[in-house]
Amino acid sequence: MSADNPGREAYFPAIEKKYGEKMKYWFGVMSKLEGKKYPEQIAHLRENYGFSQAHANALVMYSRGSTSAKRFAKPADYYKTITPEQAKTVRAIMKVIQTKYPKLELVMAWNQPMLRDGTKYVFGISATKGYLLMAPWSTGVIEEFLPKLDGYKVNKKTIQIPSDWDVDSKLLLQIVKARLAE
Repeated sequence: MSADNPGREAYFPAIEKKYGEKMKYWFGVMSKLEGKKYPEQIAHLRENYGFSQAHANALVMYSRGSTSAKRFAKPADYYKTITPEQAKTVRAIMKVIQTKYPKLELVMAWNQPMLRDGTKYVFGISATKGYLLMAPWSTGVIEEFLPKLDGYKVNKKTIQIPSDWDVDSKLLLQIVKARLAE
C-alpha cells in the first residue's frame, strides 16, 4: 500500500493472498478478539497467524472502525495539530529545501509532511511532544553525516532537533543533496 492510498481496505487483497483466507474469516477472528486491547490483538495475529505488523495493524484498525490512516489532507491541516513554534520551524525547514530544490513536491504521507521526487521520498519531518524528528529516508545518509550531527540526538532513521531549531540551511541542503544522489 502506498501513502497515496491510505485506506485500510487496500491491504485486504494482500492479506487474503498471503494468509490464505477470505476477509470474512479474518473479521470472524477479530470478532473473537473484541474488547481486547490493541497490542493484544496485534500480538494475537502476529503470533498465531504470522501476520506482518502492517497487515495486523490494517485489520485491527479497520475492525475498530478506522477505515483510513489518512488524517490530514494537506500540510496546513497538520500544522494546526502541532505547536505554533513547531509549525514555524517545520515551515522554515521545508521552505529552505524547496527553494533550492523546487522540483520536490510537498505531500502528506504517513500523516506527516514529506518531500518527494516522483515516487522517491527524500525528506520528512514529524513533531512529537517537545521536539521534531527529521528523516532523510536513508540510514546511509544519516551515517555519512554523523560527524556533522554532533550535538544532535541521532536515531537509526531520524535526527532529533529542538522545536525552536535555528534552521541550519547548509546542513539541511547537504543532507537533501546526498539523499537525491542515492
